[in-house]
Amino acid sequence: MNSLFRKKSITDLLAQSQQKSLERTMGAMDLTLLGIGAIVGTGIFVLTGVVAAEAAGPALILSFVLSGIACALAAFCYAEFASSVPISGSVYTYTYATLGELFAFLIGWDLMLEYLLATSAVATGWSAYFQSLLAGFGLDLPKAFTSAPGAGKGGLIDLPAVCIIFLITALLSKGIKESTRVNNIMVFVKLAVIIAFIVAGVWYVKPANWTPFVPFGFDGIVTGAATVFFAYIGFDAVATAAEEVKRPQRDVPIGIIASLTVCTALYIIVSLILTGMVPYTKLNVADPVSFALHFVGQNTLAGFVSVGAIAGITTVLLVMMYAQVRISFAMSRDGLLPSVLSSVHPSFKTPFKNTWLTGLVAAAIAGFVDLTTLAHLVNLGTLAAFTLISITVIVLRKTHPTLERAFKVPFVPVFPAISALFCIYLMTSLPAITWTSFIIWIAIGAVIYFVYARKNSKLV
Repeated sequence: MNSLFRKKSITDLLAQSQQKSLERTMGAMDLTLLGIGAIVGTGIFVLTGVVAAEAAGPALILSFVLSGIACALAAFCYAEFASSVPISGSVYTYTYATLGELFAFLIGWDLMLEYLLATSAVATGWSAYFQSLLAGFGLDLPKAFTSAPGAGKGGLIDLPAVCIIFLITALLSKGIKESTRVNNIMVFVKLAVIIAFIVAGVWYVKPANWTPFVPFGFDGIVTGAATVFFAYIGFDAVATAAEEVKRPQRDVPIGIIASLTVCTALYIIVSLILTGMVPYTKLNVADPVSFALHFVGQNTLAGFVSVGAIAGITTVLLVMMYAQVRISFAMSRDGLLPSVLSSVHPSFKTPFKNTWLTGLVAAAIAGFVDLTTLAHLVNLGTLAAFTLISITVIVLRKTHPTLERAFKVPFVPVFPAISALFCIYLMTSLPAITWTSFIIWIAIGAVIYFVYARKNSKLV
């Protein structure tokens, strides 16, 4: 039983963080843009309309505030850990140091599912926007190559989704410096598009569209919060970059908190303007931002938004896959997954084989699987991770009170405890089928742990 809860020592983790197997090239601005690149995408360009129409109405703004509070509390916990133990692996590594190997493996397994499905799901959204953009120029791809089998559209493979994943894979395998440069450019593009929407849309807001403000009651706000939580997924990916940051103790907390703050403000403003421009009952569409501009006659700007949406979703893809590779890299380095996943390319200084293996699996899922029924799994996995990071901060404060911390969560254990309870509350709002699927995935992970990981662990 003791081996199930064996822990990595903080001393060993700090020593490991000093090794230079991965190239340190990123600063605070890069990390902030990495976080924004991960967060601003599908949530703002897709989910806002559906949630407003089906769950929250104009009170969508309160759903974003509720989710934002839960994420902010978790973000503080991530920032403290990242400033104390600046190493790849995010909550997996933090759990390994505080709660033990079994919990660490299971949350790492959970995160692998979260990031992998998020990558595939976002690629599917990218494909839809890309096809829409082509259609605007009178170009249509054959139906057989535009959707996965089972999506009800007569497709054999979602070829655009597969192609974009392969392009992202090639970029990430080449090097983090090149990936960061592309991410930064695309983040500025999508921020420009969002600001243009805000500036143009504010003149078409009709306060009457905000009545009734809470058409679905408080339950609708909570359900909306659990759904739009997907829109915030990504800031935690900043913590996975710790070993590739020049000054991780200082820059990682800045990147986490700054990116979350900017994105929360953008979500609140956009949702307020969106529901003010268009009656919420008409927003159940896949491209609500573009739809709202078409609704008020701003057709040229609507086309511009489609380009921004493609750029935005591309950066989400890049960061989700990046985080997936860094999680499995850390687990492999600890012996819990095959060693091939932690091999580093001698020239590119990236987990080259791991990156391409992840890309192939993500492309296969995006190309051949209809992901509609799996979308909530990503939210549940993230909420589980946020719950654990909140608990581990409390444990680390008790077990290592003298550990140097460049950033500290205020009011411990109160804030982390509220964070954990908040996340659990949102988890209870997700459908039963999501919980069933999640339990099955964790059970598979438990089998792999006892059959392979426990025996091959480098902790003895």
